[in-house]
Amino acid sequence: MMTTTFTLAADSANPMTVNRLGYGGMQLTGAGIWDMPEDIDNAVAVLKAAVGAGVDFIDTADSYGPHTNEVLIKNALHPYDGVTIATKGGLLRTGPGAWHPCGRPDYLRQCVELSMRRLGVDRIDLWQLHRVDTTIPAQEQFEVIAQMQQEGKILHVGLSEVDVPTLQTAQTFMSIVSVQNLYNVLNRQSEAVLDYCEQNGIGFIPWFPLGSRRLTDADIAEDRSGFDTIARIAAEHDATSAQVALEWLLQRSPVMIPIPGTKSLSHLADNMGAAQLTLSESAVAELAALAS
Repeated sequence: MMTTTFTLAADSANPMTVNRLGYGGMQLTGAGIWDMPEDIDNAVAVLKAAVGAGVDFIDTADSYGPHTNEVLIKNALHPYDGVTIATKGGLLRTGPGAWHPCGRPDYLRQCVELSMRRLGVDRIDLWQLHRVDTTIPAQEQFEVIAQMQQEGKILHVGLSEVDVPTLQTAQTFMSIVSVQNLYNVLNRQSEAVLDYCEQNGIGFIPWFPLGSRRLTDADIAEDRSGFDTIARIAAEHDATSAQVALEWLLQRSPVMIPIPGTKSLSHLADNMGAAQLTLSESAVAELAALAS
């Protein structure tokens, strides 16, 4: 593996250094990302095992559950002790699998206030706008977030699923320390955003870094040629496909902070093994060419 940590807001008065292999909490919910997981004890064990394995950056959102994911994380890990909990707001949930952007300033303020309560904190270290609501002027959304940061409710601000122009607009209102977009070894739709983040020292958090296991599970793989290539490279490196897919991300850019999520202790251990892997230059190049 390359550099093991990344410092968010490195040039600010409150830099925040995290291990580059984090954990995403979304899978610790019921079906359709709705309600509590069926096995709450297992979910708590996964969170504790992630921290025990060196994870100090956990990503969640008020919409996961909704709300239950933040409660679960608090019950398992509070007072956090060196673990950064990043959360998101700006999506309404109306049922399993249903997600609706809502950028009304009063709603975004409610998101932050209630996330603070559920997580048991006086300030959210990293709060991310889950989606920019296209029915509300972006300026209104960014203004209220900047206000909450000035009030001390938010330490650092991130965005999710944005393009470069939107990111640049947000930067006129406040410092943006992270962007969370869909990105993995087979899906490079956010390549331009990643390049911009690297040029500007912004953390890039790729969600679905394993394609929800579609990159590593033969039964659900959507791109068989890509799956076969990853599997072959894994065999050549005495590693697993998940480790190869995650390590490719880590070697792709020093600002990359993958957050593979799982409800399985064995998958968690597998994912964390990526920290011990270094891909050959030829393997990196071959994987890079998969999405060309």
